[in-house]
Amino acid sequence: MPRLALYSLTVCALAVVAAVVSFAQGSWLGVVWVLLAGLTSNMAWYYLRRAKAERRAVGPTG
Repeated sequence: MPRLALYSLTVCALAVVAAVVSFAQGSWLGVVWVLLAGLTSNMAWYYLRRAKAERRAVGPTG
């Protein structure tokens, strides 16, 4: 797994936890965390797809 995708997934998971905690405390700041989680999940998806495309372009030899 590409390093940037792994970092993005980590930040996404932390943002989801922060959103749950914010909403549990009655704070609407959780909306910002949800948006950040959406952004970082899209970044992770992008980096995974880009790495897959690069592996396919290189071919089986290398």
